[in-house]
Amino acid sequence: MTGLSSDSTETIANERSSETESRPGDSDQNRIAVATGELKKAGWYWGNLTANEAKEILQDTTEGTFLVRDSSQQDYLFTISAKTSVGPTNLRIEYRDGKFRLDSCLLIKPRLKQFDTVVPLVEHYVYLSRISKSSESASPPNGTVQLLLTKPVYASTPALQHLCRISINKTTKRIQELPLPNRIKNYLTEYSYHV
Repeated sequence: MTGLSSDSTETIANERSSETESRPGDSDQNRIAVATGELKKAGWYWGNLTANEAKEILQDTTEGTFLVRDSSQQDYLFTISAKTSVGPTNLRIEYRDGKFRLDSCLLIKPRLKQFDTVVPLVEHYVYLSRISKSSESASPPNGTVQLLLTKPVYASTPALQHLCRISINKTTKRIQELPLPNRIKNYLTEYSYHV
């Protein structure tokens, strides 16, 4: 999986940008609060979990299993902990100029997609992982380890309502056209992500 922008992911990115578009007057504090609120709704945000605790949780899982936690590095807010073919690893999420993106080497960093909040960032890489996994491409070059994000580890058992909301949002983008009470439509659109 790479962080490079591709035509196949532009649709999701365009849809998400209109949903989470930051207003010009938003402060960093407000943007971070919105991002944290979305993460809490997702259910796979573990908060103040250490790298060792994350490693222990992911140790016996399948490749691609992941969670998001608070970063132990002072310069970063969040970290994705994921199981790779060689064991658990951690990827820091950078917040700069009102946008979130994965931390990477300086050569690749300018080409990485940026997001208004963390959940669409994770959703983007889950989508790329599914494409990568379904194409069964060859091993990454130069002995590098491929990072896949395929299955979140929930901090607690998610509510059936939340799981249904994810399934419905995967099936249709026309929530307002569904024959449902407005209260349920509002619930479905509160968290419109597919992961």
